[in-house]
Amino acid sequence: MSERLTIEIARTAGRLAAFLTASFPQAEGLVAQNIAFLRAQAQIQGPSSTPSPREPLDHLETAGPLSAAELDVLVLAGLSDEHEGYAAVLRSLHPRSEPRAAVGLVAQVLRSGRRADFRAWLEQTPLARRGLVRVTGSGPYFERSLELAEELWPVLHGQNVWPTFLAPPRTEAGDTLGLADWFTSEHAARAARAVRERHGCTIVITGDSEEVAFTRGLALVQATQRTVAGCRLTNALDPDQLRTLLVHALARQSVLVLRIPPPEGAGTFELPPLGDYPDAVVLCLRHGTVALRGARPVLGLPVERLSSEVRRAVWRSALPALAGLSERLAARYPLEPAQAVEIASDVNSVAAAEGRAPTLDDVAHAMRTRSAVSLSSGVQLIRPNADWRQLVLSEEREALLRAAIDRLELQSRVLDDWAFLAHRPGARGVRLLFAGPPGTGKTLSAEVLARTLNVDLLVVDLSRVVSKWIGETEKNLAAVFDAAERAQAVLFFDEADALFGKRTEVSDAHDRYANLETAYLLARLERFEGLAILATNLRQNLDPAFLRRLEFVVEFDEPDRAERQRLWSCHIPSESLLDSDVNLAELAALYPIVGGLIRNAAVAAAFLAAADGTKIGRSHFLRAIRREYEKSGKAFPGVPHGSSRS
Repeated sequence: MSERLTIEIARTAGRLAAFLTASFPQAEGLVAQNIAFLRAQAQIQGPSSTPSPREPLDHLETAGPLSAAELDVLVLAGLSDEHEGYAAVLRSLHPRSEPRAAVGLVAQVLRSGRRADFRAWLEQTPLARRGLVRVTGSGPYFERSLELAEELWPVLHGQNVWPTFLAPPRTEAGDTLGLADWFTSEHAARAARAVRERHGCTIVITGDSEEVAFTRGLALVQATQRTVAGCRLTNALDPDQLRTLLVHALARQSVLVLRIPPPEGAGTFELPPLGDYPDAVVLCLRHGTVALRGARPVLGLPVERLSSEVRRAVWRSALPALAGLSERLAARYPLEPAQAVEIASDVNSVAAAEGRAPTLDDVAHAMRTRSAVSLSSGVQLIRPNADWRQLVLSEEREALLRAAIDRLELQSRVLDDWAFLAHRPGARGVRLLFAGPPGTGKTLSAEVLARTLNVDLLVVDLSRVVSKWIGETEKNLAAVFDAAERAQAVLFFDEADALFGKRTEVSDAHDRYANLETAYLLARLERFEGLAILATNLRQNLDPAFLRRLEFVVEFDEPDRAERQRLWSCHIPSESLLDSDVNLAELAALYPIVGGLIRNAAVAAAFLAAADGTKIGRSHFLRAIRREYEKSGKAFPGVPHGSSRS
């Protein structure tokens, strides 16, 4: 138990006993019992002769010592949580029979004189300003109750209890692996010094996502050898909650690291000022989402991108069994070191349990398990199954797709080791445009690329993500990029015309905001280090200025006769299912349809044959093809000579 707090409780119990004795000279019954209880609690030994270590109560005085009267208020506010006997005493003295110290009782115990002076004093004490003590309830002021900040009393006794309005903070150390160069940068070194020396300042760490900034904040505190209280906030804190959180961190001498959620809608929200809080506070947030008020010093700390060599070293250290594949791992999964360590822990655990060496598939599986994402309307997560054998393209177009994979996996060698495009924005990642009519294989190609990289495919229908409400489109897009970065997924933007059409002249506010949305997506694409694909049915609808920002443009034309025959074969699992009258070369020659319609017709023909209880015959294919023509609004060319017209 805290020695100093024990002494203060005994002293306050003695003062309360003296007050009751003076107020009730002929005390008997319950009052006499209360006085006897308080006198017994006041009989404790004095402080030990050996100096005791600093206690939570001492830490609360970091910003300045509390007077004897302020200590009395503090103890009286928390006394009912110390012992049920104290709660009973205070209940008997409360005008509303609450087990708390009434404000009027505190004024009498302190012999404050005029009540108006006491109220003015109480509301201006550091206790009230810093949120240690608050007046609760309604009605006459002096009938209200005095309470400590939520769950502060057990903390003063050295217990690790946090307020109920937030999840238990992360108190373990952040992982500093791979961050040595970042720590030595000018801004990080200045921030670390402020944390180490307990400067009263706010350190604002900004990144493309608040989660990346949060992992850096935890690592920064770990590098200073101080304890951390890392909180992932889901909502903005109100001023009272923020003060309570600051009190808890101060009592523990922990550095508060807060992951600030993005604000609702457009613009920013303002964090309540931290005032004279005597220690550093670390705020982790996305670029441009918070405004700070007040004269408290602010240190900005951007999340700088880790070099490819550092990322390779992180993977080599975290997964020694796959050290030879560190370049590929760093390219496919450009994670923060803390995330890479978590993935490696999962992989090593599974491989050890099965008595084998880790594999790339283990890493992909761990990534999927760890990176559960919440998807909004217009966004779909696909686990890719298609491979190159199912993709029917010309050699030239297939070579472009394979070149895109090579560019992604070899970018660390070319951009870092060979120093091409040094310090140029948008050098990282790969951006492709798929242009062509519906059904020509754009989505299938994206799925093949994702499977080759052993990651998921995140399909985004931009026409559904774009919102008429100002600021909502940017918010939706930010959520998409966050999900893609968390899952390390390939991004596939369908209906890219919705944002990448030719920019309009600004004639009103809607045009101006539409262009801002486009600018936001372009800037975010430049910072995305993975594979991003834009798809459009009509290339001519896109602004030519956008095309210059893309590394690859792949045209998907309607398949020729030979490609159509390959597509028919590709979509039929086995020729043994076909009747003898089926000639796939004939179907390819007579019906110039795209791969999507060929797939639909093949499946429909199989169901028709199953209903007839026969193999798939020529008539089944012709009926299925006729349906596809009708669905697409095109005239059916007719059936071959000698075929049934049913």
